[in-house]
Amino acid sequence: MIRINQIKLPVDHEPEAIKEKISKLLHTAPQNLSNIKIRRRSLDARKKPELYFSYVVDVTAVNEKRLVHKANHPQILLHRETEYHFPESGEERLHERPVIIGTGPAGLFCGYMLAKYGYEPLILERGEDVDTRRKKVDSFWSGGELDPQCNVQFGEGGAGTFSDGKLNTLVKDPAQRNHLVLETFHHFGADESILYDSKPHIGTDVLSGIVKNMREEIIRIGGEVRFASQMTKLCQEKGRISGIVVKDWKNGCEITIPTQVLVLAIGHSARDTFEMLSRADIPMAAKAFAVGLRIQHPQSMINDAQYGRECVRLLGPASYKVTAQTSFGRGVYSFCMCPGGYVVNASSEPGRLAINGMSYHDRAGVNANSALIVTVNPDDFADSSPLAGIAWQRRLEERAFQAGGGKIPLQLYRDFCQNRISTSMGGIRPEVRGAWTYGNLREVLPDELSAAFMEGMDVFGRKIRGFDRSDAVLAGIESRTSSPVRILRDERFESEWKGLYPCGEGAGYAGGITSAAMDGIRVAEAIASRYSPRLTDGAVR
Repeated sequence: MIRINQIKLPVDHEPEAIKEKISKLLHTAPQNLSNIKIRRRSLDARKKPELYFSYVVDVTAVNEKRLVHKANHPQILLHRETEYHFPESGEERLHERPVIIGTGPAGLFCGYMLAKYGYEPLILERGEDVDTRRKKVDSFWSGGELDPQCNVQFGEGGAGTFSDGKLNTLVKDPAQRNHLVLETFHHFGADESILYDSKPHIGTDVLSGIVKNMREEIIRIGGEVRFASQMTKLCQEKGRISGIVVKDWKNGCEITIPTQVLVLAIGHSARDTFEMLSRADIPMAAKAFAVGLRIQHPQSMINDAQYGRECVRLLGPASYKVTAQTSFGRGVYSFCMCPGGYVVNASSEPGRLAINGMSYHDRAGVNANSALIVTVNPDDFADSSPLAGIAWQRRLEERAFQAGGGKIPLQLYRDFCQNRISTSMGGIRPEVRGAWTYGNLREVLPDELSAAFMEGMDVFGRKIRGFDRSDAVLAGIESRTSSPVRILRDERFESEWKGLYPCGEGAGYAGGITSAAMDGIRVAEAIASRYSPRLTDGAVR
């Protein structure tokens, strides 16, 4: 096939314009072209308000070599598509099913791949199925009690289920795991555009259905998923995993499950599980992460800054990414930007408050929000233990809980700078899921991080007009950006405890939905390369 890079067309072009452009570039008639596939689409806004799409396209044509030679253009070349291949199965026998802890992207994709190739995995999730989980989260946001076992952090789909559902990643992977993740999401209900958009997103409402569909398929092809099942203890024999003890919350009992392969896809908020792993002497290390505040602006203002006009029907709400380096060495940057989104109460522990951002598929909210976060290193903590970052996060969340009396504390940016509680809103109406009140976020964020935040805001205000407006609405605390812990593993993805496979964002090896899903696939490959399928035929399901 032929790959053509940087095909540039106005954003309001007609569908047939792509084929016409290809025909012109290759100097051949349209009827000589077939199987046109858009591989990537990105927005070119350098000449705003004139906006263009830039495409990467693959096309099959008559006399491809001749056409490429005749075109004589560096952006037009012959191309052979690389396909993903699951490894050949190993020969070591599994006496028990592999067990996966967690149904976030890492656990879900690890389980899906193992089930697909005959390994009959058992997946355990401490929270509830996505439908029950959504009801509990909605109840909490409406003033009900927090369920520590089932909330925005815990339950089917992981923390990403209540987010914008972004699928972009900076991970380079020539093995095509990235494309496999996108293809899988598309197969189970995501829009086809995620396969080629440079900034693909699903939205919390669509993602909920996708994870449910994946779970049902895992069960259909031989896997098992159990909810309200929390791992509370590891069992080992001679330095390798032999089983786990599980708390069955529905039946109020503990059961022991034997296994020689255990995947820890526990997510970044399973603090009690990290503590249990520490008591078991599982090798772990503290790692860098970031904390900060979430900021809301009118989406129309962001559209105007990014597009040169407030409304572009064909493009949808605009996003942004801002970064800065402070004069005293702290990085400040936007994280989990949610166009047309909401600030949500993402707490998982009583007496502590954490927030996140969330968008639905249509991104129809009136505000844009993102976390503006400041880098934190293990050197910032008073002690050097692997769990020091968790203790530090908890202290900030306790301050946030106190600042708002259990509600999300909000503050205008000008009042944050002047270290005073806001008494009214300006021109921005907060879009929040969960109760909120006015609070002083300067009392939540440490002084050095507050200074870094304000220095970063000065930079961002010069990059995006109005970003540092005095009535921008701040909320806190954004403390769960990534795991503060890394569960150590070797080149075979195993811990020192043989048969134990740390995996995904919680284990410290990913940073978002797609990279976590890719890590789950890598771990599934490592297991399959060593062990033979439990199904006798080992066939793909």
